[in-house]
This record gives sequence, C-alpha cells and structure tokens, in this order.
Amino acid sequence: MTQAATDFGAALDAAAGVEGWMTDAQARRLWDRARAVRSGGRIVEIGSYRGRSAIILGRAAASDVEVIAIDPHAGNDRGPQEIHGTIDEGEADHQQFLANLAHAGVQDRVRHVRAPSQEAGAQVADPIDLLYIDGAHRFGPARADIKEWGARVADDGSMLIHDSFSSIGVTGAIWAALLGSGRFRYVGRAGSLAEYRCTRMNTGARLASAARQLAQLPWFVRNVVIKVLITLHLRPLTRLLGHRSGEWPY
Repeated sequence: MTQAATDFGAALDAAAGVEGWMTDAQARRLWDRARAVRSGGRIVEIGSYRGRSAIILGRAAASDVEVIAIDPHAGNDRGPQEIHGTIDEGEADHQQFLANLAHAGVQDRVRHVRAPSQEAGAQVADPIDLLYIDGAHRFGPARADIKEWGARVADDGSMLIHDSFSSIGVTGAIWAALLGSGRFRYVGRAGSLAEYRCTRMNTGARLASAARQLAQLPWFVRNVVIKVLITLHLRPLTRLLGHRSGEWPY
C-alpha cells in the first residue's frame, strides 16, 4: 500500500465517527483535490456541520496551505429536511465540530469562520485554490455561493459542490450559474459531489461541458423520486430504483 493510500485511510478513519453526509468516494475526491493545492494556497469550505469534510481537507492539505471552514452553526440548514432549527441545536453542532476537529488532530489546521457565507467574504483572502460548497441547499443561497464565491476561485482552481443533481435547489442553482459558463468546466461527479475546473473555454468546450451536465438529468429525476418516496414513508419502493440504503440520497 502506498503512503498516499495509508494517509487517506487514516483520514477516513478520523472522520468515520463524525455525523454528516459524505461517502468514501466523495471523501477521496476531496482528499485528492486538497492534496493537489499548491504550496501557500487556500482551501475554503462552505457548510461544515460537525466537521466530517473539514477533517478530510485538514488532513489532506499541505502544512502551508490555509484551510478555512465557513459555517454559522446557527441551527438552520443542518441537513436533509432540517432547514429550520434552534439556536441550541446550532451551538451543539458548533461544540461538536470543535471537539471532532480536536479529536482528528486538525484543530490547528482549520480556521473556522462562524458566519453565514454571504457575510464571511471579508474574512477570507483571495484567491481560492479549492472551493467546496455544501451550504444552504435552497436555490437562492446556493446560487449566491456558486456565483459569488466561485468568482474568487483561481485560474486552474477547483470547485466542488455537494448534493449536485440530487437537491432541487442546488441543481437549479448549478444550471442557472454554470450550465453556460465559459469559466467552469464540468469534470464529473462522485455520487452527488460534482467537480468543476476553473479554465477558459472556447464555444465547443462550453457546449460539451453543458451537455455533460444535462446528461445528469435522469439521475437527478431518480433522486427526486427517491426523496418523495422516503418522505411518504415508502422506503421499500426505493429499491425498485436501485437505492438500497433507505437513506436520503447523496
């Protein structure tokens, strides 16, 4: 086993007990993109919850790469069907987030900005080499994160968006902000974690990128149907669509 594989396995173990919605394949993509960030670069995460993905980023990044996690821990947008919450729930998330980072040994590697993403801009310098968006999943906030924070991604940098082609709000935001983009090329996805590369594209490349995103439409419809069935307490029917876990698809 290579050293890189050993290091990733250790990071996965460190994040294993942390609540959150991230598959091993998604963690691997985050890890690989974070490892590739240049010396002295910057990683920004929007939406941390209890630190599952922040641990992966913090352990993957080189020691001189800045890792910033933005999350207000206000009790809202905590997960599937949890748009609204309480201040106490938010504070519990915050304390658990800090404890999880400490347990994983990355408390000194991750700088937490406890603010909504739309208010945190002045606390983060440019450029951003890797942007990971997993914040509010409603159309308006998701679109704002993609457009406003995406504009700060460096040329040849990466932007990864969770719940792509799964959440209605996030998918709508992607199609509104990125479908015709001449700056962000769609690379692919690991489950609902979509990857974009910041690069200038000619018309042919833009059309190819748009076509690859539109090709995810059947998978998006499948996920929406699964969510409706789960909401209606018809989980057994999700197996007909190849969904075995019974959990919210991500």
